Amino acid sequence: MSRNTLAALAAGTLLLTGMALPAAAQAPAVADHNDYSKTQNWLCWPGRTDACSNDNTATVIAASGQATKEAWKADPKAPIDCFYVYPTVSMDPGLLSDMTPNAEEQRVVEQQLSRFASKCRVYAPMYRQFTLTALRAMVTGAALPGGAAANAPRPQTGYQDVVDAWNHYLAHENKGRGVILIGHSQGSGVLTQLIAAEIDGKPVQDKLISAMLLGTGLPVEKGKDTGTFKSIPLCKSATQTGCAIAYASFLDTAPPPANSRFGRPREPNPAMEVACSNPANLAGGKGELHSYLAASGNGHEPSGWAKGVNVTTPFVSLPGLLSATCVNENGFNYLAVHVNADQADPRIDAIKPGAVTPDWGLHLIDVNLAMGDLVDLAGSQGKAYLAKK
Repeated sequence: MSRNTLAALAAGTLLLTGMALPAAAQAPAVADHNDYSKTQNWLCWPGRTDACSNDNTATVIAASGQATKEAWKADPKAPIDCFYVYPTVSMDPGLLSDMTPNAEEQRVVEQQLSRFASKCRVYAPMYRQFTLTALRAMVTGAALPGGAAANAPRPQTGYQDVVDAWNHYLAHENKGRGVILIGHSQGSGVLTQLIAAEIDGKPVQDKLISAMLLGTGLPVEKGKDTGTFKSIPLCKSATQTGCAIAYASFLDTAPPPANSRFGRPREPNPAMEVACSNPANLAGGKGELHSYLAASGNGHEPSGWAKGVNVTTPFVSLPGLLSATCVNENGFNYLAVHVNADQADPRIDAIKPGAVTPDWGLHLIDVNLAMGDLVDLAGSQGKAYLAKK
């Protein structure tokens, strides 16, 4: 993953949909609606050659150092759907992104969504998000790009775009199929708002297989599985449906510092905490992560994963190297990732979180760390949903 894309992913949660922007940051005037009947307004669309149909071949490196290539293919007859919202990645120069998919949008769906196409038809709408350019300006106190209009015709333009895309999908594409909602960072924030407003407690909830809200803080009541969502609990098994999975990840040797943005609710509330679901063991406790990490990026190079091995595939998997458990301490609830380092093992003994400060933890690779587990859950939850139907 490129340095620019990594920075964009890291920036994603600084502006979750639903966070009020200052008056000077209100969206400029834009057209009221996108036409989501036009497939060019979708990053990924079933049956089309696009970023979600690219190569997901992985090099699997065993503890012995033996490397094998693992093939992958999409299932064009997948019986369920996946609807994905991407994090803040747009490098467009204005306050809001346009609807043209650039390299950064295409790259993020390659990393976070395309592997799910082995279990579901994948839909990923473009939306006019608050750009990385504007986000950087807001964080640094610089002038916001492109001017600003206080009376935008569509407040929360990006969120409303996703609502429009969701409604188009339901009306024209769903046709009674079960659907998994997937998001990361700001994308998870958008989906959290959509689920709370458009799905929770409404008839369409019957179509929800699960919601995978990754790299975010989903508030739940302490000791309970609901909170922001009133009738959609946290998932506790691989065959439970109509539930949510949410977590933010940190190395167990580098837990969230006091200033961390992740692992606790944004709005202080002594009755609430954020959810932590371990995709490798939803029932609780430790689980071995089935990771698919980008072969290059995050400080790693193809020749650095194991002695004598040069990875030539887009992804690498290291069975047994990483495990995780949910930890609740010091006011934080997070997924603690452990590296099972072994000097006798020719593989790496550390993973790098990327070029961000410690308060971000492993945010840049939240999804990749558990990609195999999440795809497996999509399969098992999908089968359970279909069996009930």
